[in-house]
Amino acid sequence: MCILILAIGATAVYPIDLVKTRMQNQRAGSFIGELMYRNSFDCFKKVIRHEGIFGLYRGLLPQLIGVAPEKAAKLTVNDLVRDKLRQENGDLAVSAEIIAGACAGFSQVIFTNPLEIVKIRLQVAGEIASTKKLSAITVIKELGFFGLYKGAKACFLRDIPFSAIYFPAYNHVKQAFADEKGYNHPLSLLAAGCIAGVPAASLVTPADVIKTRLQVVARKGQTTYNGLVDCAMKIYKEEGPRAFWKGTGARVFRSSPQFGVTLLSYEILQRLFYVDFGGSRPSGSEKLVSVHGAGDGITPSNPDHIGGYHAVLPILEGIESKFGLVFPKIKSEK
Repeated sequence: MCILILAIGATAVYPIDLVKTRMQNQRAGSFIGELMYRNSFDCFKKVIRHEGIFGLYRGLLPQLIGVAPEKAAKLTVNDLVRDKLRQENGDLAVSAEIIAGACAGFSQVIFTNPLEIVKIRLQVAGEIASTKKLSAITVIKELGFFGLYKGAKACFLRDIPFSAIYFPAYNHVKQAFADEKGYNHPLSLLAAGCIAGVPAASLVTPADVIKTRLQVVARKGQTTYNGLVDCAMKIYKEEGPRAFWKGTGARVFRSSPQFGVTLLSYEILQRLFYVDFGGSRPSGSEKLVSVHGAGDGITPSNPDHIGGYHAVLPILEGIESKFGLVFPKIKSEK
């Protein structure tokens, strides 16, 4: 179910991701001739006009294949490190939250970089008319194993700060949206995930631009780059500082809802199928419900069955008196 939700979310925002990639790869200072796209909306219209509606979904398959292990690694490592850095009284310092998020971002690159480079090369392939059909298998064969990790430094530079910003922001926004008993409604979880994605996605856009430039194949007339620093210097010299922020809006509109849905799904599944491996349950999962109506804070094993035990007692007693059956008496520990 979780994988299906992730796949639907990734598919829904994929056209925004394609537009973002093409805008980031547009090199204003080096390409000979007129710019292909004036803005993101113009890019969207031209893709549909020249490549059809399915042109917006070029490279979707590798994205769907990699989205589940990528998110699983990130979420698992974040929770694991948070539990290891948690103090004895249960508190977690902001610095520890940042470290946990950074470790999560570091761990996901092993899945992120190969799918990113394949996806990006397929996304920009439709810009130039060609009789050669480019597929994911063709890209993988051309790159080889080590080629799949081209631009990995830029990927680290993007994903580590992203997660270091996202997870602490999500946790604090989630706490702010919790009710007076500390419980988070699913809508508050979704809102927290979307809000936390705004600063995380926008602030790391320069690293995303550099990664995109390093991973695509430069065409005739375009500047080529030799590593992360060389790429950053040439972009600044040829296109100015504004070039580092290309696709910021598209990144926010793509990453924010996608991560909101991801964290919502993760939290709901943790509530339904939580298995204790020595860690801590996600905060805001336990809803304290009074069984006796006196605000005693007792949490029933199943909130839907509140009062069911008390309602069935007279029935059991009636069976004993009429049929002579004797049920075992269990005393509750106080």
